[in-house]
Amino acid sequence: MPTPHEAEKQHTGPEEAGRPPSMSSHDAAPPAAPSRNPCCLCWCCCCSCSWNEGRRRAWQASRESKLQPLPSCDVCATPSPEEVQSWAQSFDKLMHSPAGRSVFRAFLRTEYSEENMLFWLACEELKAEASQHVVDEKARLIYEDYVSILSPKEVSLDSRVREGINKKMQEPSAHTFDDAQMQIYTLMHRDSYPRFLSSPAYRALLLRGASQSSSEA
Repeated sequence: MPTPHEAEKQHTGPEEAGRPPSMSSHDAAPPAAPSRNPCCLCWCCCCSCSWNEGRRRAWQASRESKLQPLPSCDVCATPSPEEVQSWAQSFDKLMHSPAGRSVFRAFLRTEYSEENMLFWLACEELKAEASQHVVDEKARLIYEDYVSILSPKEVSLDSRVREGINKKMQEPSAHTFDDAQMQIYTLMHRDSYPRFLSSPAYRALLLRGASQSSSEA
């Protein structure tokens, strides 16, 4: 016959059996300091560990000051008629023009693909950084904003480029997103740029420039 203590152990219900054993104050281990590598060894932010939670809160607090958006059209200098016409010559000329980028970004917003321009600009900003500490922080911000599958602003990248980024994020550099940036640049060039040239917004700029030139003649 089992003793009362043994009987008490035998009557442990399934709910109690599934509970993890409690830890006494003597057995409790001190919390480990967060290391460079997250516990899940990825930067997709899908892990719910306390390290990722703390990192996410820190990023959210510093987001506005770390990734500055492109100035609006009101801030950019008014492009000359010649500059507006040059945007139709090549996509490179459009992207090298601050006013051109601003107008093109406004067009992308109407097509719900503004994140492509924002990602490209963020990569340009990252490549201009010299401080490794700032590079680390901005690289993780870029990943969370534009590469993470949980982001509403995720850009379209193929699996090869995405896997390459995941590996490089273990030791981020100013060129971590170079392949991804080129892929998005090509996507905007082939997909959005032709529609931009035939858009009412660009045609209006051309007409305005033509009217300005005729009035000055």
